[in-house]
Amino acid sequence: MSDRIPTGTPRLDEVLNGGLLKNAINLIVGVPGSGKTILSQQVAFRNATAERPALYLSTLSEPLDKILRYGESLSFFDPAAVRDGRVVYEDVGQPLGEDGLDEVLSTVDGLLRRVRPGIVVIDSFRAFHAIARDVGVFRQFLYGLLRRMTAIAATSIWNAPYTRIQAIEEAEAAVADAIVALDVKQMAEREVRVLQVMKLRGSAYRSGEHSYRISKSGFAVFPRLAEAQNVSPYQLSNEHAATGITALDELLGAGGYWSGSTTLIAGPSGIGKTLMGLHFLYHGARTGEPGILATFHENETQLGRIVKSFGWSIDDPQVHIMARGVVDMDIDEWVYDLLELADRVHAKRIVIDSLPDLEIAAGDPTRFREWIFSLMQRLSRAGRSMMMIIEVPELFQLERVSEHGISHLADNVILLQYVQDGAELARALTVLKTRAQEHRPVVHRYEITGQGFVLGDVLTVQR
Repeated sequence: MSDRIPTGTPRLDEVLNGGLLKNAINLIVGVPGSGKTILSQQVAFRNATAERPALYLSTLSEPLDKILRYGESLSFFDPAAVRDGRVVYEDVGQPLGEDGLDEVLSTVDGLLRRVRPGIVVIDSFRAFHAIARDVGVFRQFLYGLLRRMTAIAATSIWNAPYTRIQAIEEAEAAVADAIVALDVKQMAEREVRVLQVMKLRGSAYRSGEHSYRISKSGFAVFPRLAEAQNVSPYQLSNEHAATGITALDELLGAGGYWSGSTTLIAGPSGIGKTLMGLHFLYHGARTGEPGILATFHENETQLGRIVKSFGWSIDDPQVHIMARGVVDMDIDEWVYDLLELADRVHAKRIVIDSLPDLEIAAGDPTRFREWIFSLMQRLSRAGRSMMMIIEVPELFQLERVSEHGISHLADNVILLQYVQDGAELARALTVLKTRAQEHRPVVHRYEITGQGFVLGDVLTVQR
């Protein structure tokens, strides 16, 4: 693998297979406002040293004082690094405007001799096109600049306000060793920031679009959760994760679900899907298996009232609540928060309530299916049991359990539905599927009492 420099964002380094290419030309393109300047400064401050400073050159895109003023508001900006010369800001806009590209090269020569940088940032490179008399003059300038960067063995970062389509048509894209494209996309009423590696010479990288956010800390990147099937061997537990409902464990035939398996709970509104998830989590808490309830419907105050009515406590240290709203939610950002929480609390059980909320946030059915597959694979290999809740529109006879083949991916499928029992409308449960173990696929009545789920007799469903 080629030598790398870190970007200051570990997950962006993961996308780049280690970071930006060292002693190479790294082109960062994107629409205005996508964060090119912020990312370039973040890389500069992360890698600048007294021996090999970072040289930041502004052109005709933004005045240098404006770049500095906004840069100082970011946490990675280190005023001491500017004072002691580890990061050097210079404006080459004046010679660029007055004397053209030849004078720019002369100015750059002087700065390279004085600063002896390890990193050179040019913001923005597109300004050179506007000054060049013709394509031939620009290409001569480009070659001269490239030769200088190669001679001093510096890592170059060139910014340009191009879209992805525009970028591949420009001469600097041909000489660049790496191209990272930033974009702001509209998804319904939301704006989503995405980045994509378009080129990384001599190296693999994470393909596709990856979401990111910009805050005072700089770039936070959330790599696309879409992994090829991992066929390497791993240890499967022989233990079972009890459901917390004794009669249901008996129906499953071996005392519950396999540890590390994925269970889909499907049923209409008001049938008790969330309650089944709570049984699963609080039983795990009693047996020393920490759990997470990831919900989009209730906040902790509302949940506190619900769990108290069944004899549980919202303050149970073994049950962790991750309550989020679906407005302006990015599923990749959300899933990294979930995985980090799971690692921090050593979670063995995770309940997602509910799956359709994530599907809406994904915005694309194919994207959602590969995302779910990747999440299942990660949790299974970590020995974590996941329960996914999905609401179906039919109150009685269901035409389908889930869209996009999610029930096919799940190890276990539990169906909750209403059935007509004479003059009574009864709740009923059926174990439709349990992978790699016997089960009894019969329709059982159940009641919801102060103790939660209470499974009853077998029902004869009338047609």
